Amino acid sequence: MKKVAMFDTKPYDKSWFEKMNEEHYEIHYFESKLNEDTVSLTRGYDVVCAFVNDDINEAVVNGMADNGVKLLAMRCAGYSNVDIKAANGKIKVVRVPAYSPYAVAEFAMGLLLTVNRKLHKAYNRTREYNFNINGLSGMDLYGKTVGVIGTGKIGQVFVNICKGFGMRVLAYDIYPNESLGYEYVDLETLFRESDVISLHCPLTDKTWHIIDEDAISKMKKHCYIINTSRGGLIDSKALLEALQERRLGGAALDVYEEEAEFFFEDHSEKGITDATLALLSTMPNVLITSHQAFFTEEALSNIAKVTLDNMDAYFAGDKLENEVQYTAK
Repeated sequence: MKKVAMFDTKPYDKSWFEKMNEEHYEIHYFESKLNEDTVSLTRGYDVVCAFVNDDINEAVVNGMADNGVKLLAMRCAGYSNVDIKAANGKIKVVRVPAYSPYAVAEFAMGLLLTVNRKLHKAYNRTREYNFNINGLSGMDLYGKTVGVIGTGKIGQVFVNICKGFGMRVLAYDIYPNESLGYEYVDLETLFRESDVISLHCPLTDKTWHIIDEDAISKMKKHCYIINTSRGGLIDSKALLEALQERRLGGAALDVYEEEAEFFFEDHSEKGITDATLALLSTMPNVLITSHQAFFTEEALSNIAKVTLDNMDAYFAGDKLENEVQYTAK
């Protein structure tokens, strides 16, 4: 029986993998994240199963290879935390490219509705029997323009949701899919004309800080920014400064560029040391959630199934449909 080391394991991970595995693999669950300090734990395992906030740099890749690991199975879509170049020729890397685009797109709309109509503030007020609605007004979404950056599967679902609200959709993608019939525009036009901007693109060298001070300077002062993709797409300090100076309507963030140290963990007793995140969380027009957009029963089931299917394909010698391959720049 092949042995699997799963890192950054949460109770829901273990529950779904045990349900889907049916004792086909011997899975050992580690709560710790995979990094240079924990790579020694991979010795004797055929597969390492990792997540979005594990730090799989060159040293970790080399350590896994030296320990006999043959396959790195990412149980997520993103792999910006993996040194793919270092893994090339040493360890195969697979991922789960689309576990539930509906989960993420629906959550993005939920964030927009909440931050725009102040639902979180209303909830907190009424729990204290405060039924005053002053300061809770928002804007109609009908007839407004939403800029969607990234038109892959999640972006497409989000576009459909927005059209259901009667919104005009502007789209931007490094590789536009003209067959979708969207109104593709350049970034400057999207920034200038959008009332809402929602990010659905992967994090790459080309998209890192795609929302920076220059981009924000082109936006409407009432514009809302929604991010359910990757934290590094936004320059967090530039965003904070714009919000403090009231140059944006607000932001709803399910991801944060320095989230690895904080997200998925309970810091309520000791607080956090990231000043930018701490300040953002206190802003009245900012809503932050802990990278939970994917978190539905359907998505968790798909993650477990596709991850295990990826392992099956590797050990059967079949084509790896979800392999992540290094491409020289």
